[in-house]
Amino acid sequence: MAFFNQSGFESSQYFTFDTSVEHYSVKKCRRKKSRRKSRMVLYPDKTKKYLPAEEKSKAKRCLLLLIAIMFFQILNAIENLDDNLQKYDLDGLEKTMHREVFGQKVAVESIVELLKDYLATHVHNKPLVISLNGPTGVGKSHVGWVLAKHFRSVMDNDFVLQYFVMHHCPSGVAPLTCEIDLSKKIADMVTRAEIEEKTPLFILDEVELMSPVLLDTLSRFFEPNQTNEFLNAIYILISNLGGAEITKFVIQNASTELLHQQRGAEELLSIIQPVLGRVHPLWKAADIIPFVLLEKAHVINCFQEQMRREGLYPDQKHIENLANQLSYYTTGDKQYSSMGCKQVVAKVNLL
Repeated sequence: MAFFNQSGFESSQYFTFDTSVEHYSVKKCRRKKSRRKSRMVLYPDKTKKYLPAEEKSKAKRCLLLLIAIMFFQILNAIENLDDNLQKYDLDGLEKTMHREVFGQKVAVESIVELLKDYLATHVHNKPLVISLNGPTGVGKSHVGWVLAKHFRSVMDNDFVLQYFVMHHCPSGVAPLTCEIDLSKKIADMVTRAEIEEKTPLFILDEVELMSPVLLDTLSRFFEPNQTNEFLNAIYILISNLGGAEITKFVIQNASTELLHQQRGAEELLSIIQPVLGRVHPLWKAADIIPFVLLEKAHVINCFQEQMRREGLYPDQKHIENLANQLSYYTTGDKQYSSMGCKQVVAKVNLL
């Protein structure tokens, strides 16, 4: 057992351990490791370097989605506007009016523009009221007839009312009776039109002959604080009110191009509005369209058109002879018919 004596191991003469060398080796190894950590990482030439993937923002996606939704809503609204305008065929109406209404280019353009703006949608905050004013024979009633014919063709006869004061409310009838009758006609039509999503058209001619009671009744239908069906309606008021002022303005400005420009219509409007306001306040709710005097050339056009309707050959020399039989205002080199085309039908019927 002496061979395994513990003291012999501790003081062995065969094995010796140099601890200083081992310590040096460990320190050297640590220095190498520390240097290795600080070295630049080298990539092979054929390897691509990639930046870390960026996290995509969810807010950006939501914003793009919102923009897309708004775009499609706007596109849908534009398509709906086009559908409404196509339903009423206002382009066709404009062509017809330019072809059949003579000497009133500015007035026709103004009427069509108002109708297009109003009929582009079925939702309104007030009815559309258009007042056609001018001297006799200049085409106001003819425009009313063209409008009635057109809207009957694109909608239905049930949604167009032509109201002539002398016929529907003659002088012998009590104003209260006329008031009740007109109110019932309007109420019935707007109710039926609302059910079928149509816009009713009321054409009221000879408005200058309406009694104050009837004007009061009519004005209540023009107010904005009504139920929806009464807001979705078009009223055309036709009268000779302001005709004398328009005649005077035309004669005074005959030598200029003002009459055929929008600026001329605006000046006329500033003259007519006070006149209409003194008759009744309802014209404050109306878009007023002045009709100017017709020149002799326009009267000749009226003769030609009327003769075609009657199946007569429109001989130019014969037409000029008929036109010369009418009375005119003469100013400079211009001649304006004092009665417009009012007497054309009667003259042609005598042929």
